[in-house]
Amino acid sequence: MFHMLKRCIGTSAAVAGKHNFRKFLLYNKRGTRVFKKLRAANPQLYPDMPIDKRGVRDTGVSRNGQYIEIPEKIPELVVPNLDGCKFKPYVSYRAPDVVQSEFTSQDLFNALYAQKIIDDFSSGKLEEDGSPKESSTEESQTPDEAWTKARKTGSDMF
Repeated sequence: MFHMLKRCIGTSAAVAGKHNFRKFLLYNKRGTRVFKKLRAANPQLYPDMPIDKRGVRDTGVSRNGQYIEIPEKIPELVVPNLDGCKFKPYVSYRAPDVVQSEFTSQDLFNALYAQKIIDDFSSGKLEEDGSPKESSTEESQTPDEAWTKARKTGSDMF
């Protein structure tokens, strides 16, 4: 009898269902939920099994077995109140480009102090040395107050 030879395409994978599980990174997946709660409550019982935090930083420190929360390490999201805002969150690609020159210290002086100096000069409210007789709130600030006010959130918008 003559047997016919056929070429077949195998439908099973080359590894026949066997996988190398060492290459699959399964973080914090060893054990049941009860075991994980026990491990989280008593990490000194299981020192060989580190808990992977996946890049998340702690918001406190451990001292003498106590976890101390540090308020400065807790992230705070500052979100403005947008009630009554007429702007929409989408900016069209057809919006015109804004071309603006660099904002220099001369521009800042002109925006804040120039008009008051002109008004004081024209009304004769300047001393002989050029200082104003009636100082504004900006002029009466100490250098420390001005430095603090300049670094507050939103101070760069006017």
